[in-house]
Amino acid sequence: MSNTTSQFPRQPVLFCDFDGTITLNDNIVALMKHFNPPGWENIVKDILSESKSIQQGVGEMFQLFPSSMKEEVTSYILNNAGIRAGFPELLEWCKQNDVPFYVTSGGIDFFIYPLLKPFGIPSDHIYCNGSNFSGDNITITWPHSCDEECDHGGCGMCKTAVIRRFPTDQYYRILIGDSVTDFAGAKIVDLVFSRSHLTDKCEELDLPHIPFDTFHDIIQHLEQGGRSK
Repeated sequence: MSNTTSQFPRQPVLFCDFDGTITLNDNIVALMKHFNPPGWENIVKDILSESKSIQQGVGEMFQLFPSSMKEEVTSYILNNAGIRAGFPELLEWCKQNDVPFYVTSGGIDFFIYPLLKPFGIPSDHIYCNGSNFSGDNITITWPHSCDEECDHGGCGMCKTAVIRRFPTDQYYRILIGDSVTDFAGAKIVDLVFSRSHLTDKCEELDLPHIPFDTFHDIIQHLEQGGRSK
């Protein structure tokens, strides 16, 4: 480990959410608000209350769109996403300090890959859901679904399954996120950098977390070995 990362007890590894974390807004919610397909609001409420699984809810929301809207939907997200300040600098910090960086997202490939392309993140370091536009309506596919150890179920893109590939006796596992898709992962990592709903959940469950606004904040804390002070 480098001089900076030697402050951590084990090799640090970062797992970073996309929607509302790397991007300024939750792209799926922004998309629903803009096009306003009937019924989407109740689906979101069910996901946030955890009465409906993320996989079921996200799948149902995109089924509200005809596949013929692919270009319109994609264009809206690409033109309105916005990248949170400090993201390129965090990637550079990880590169300089040999810290693995993975995007772990409950979002969809057709907008995540184009938005991340300028940053040069290897494709095998990006975990997200897939999409199929061959039918009448947009169908979401789930190439990274739950493993046998996931006690949550229906994650869609199972962040805990990805995190478990990095044994806790070898890695200091750090999650960066903001909302419901990060709740399960937050429970099994060593440290959480949190925003929004995830901060509330971490406080509720007394999980080790540091609230952040920009990625510059995260870099500062990483330079201090993840300490909040």
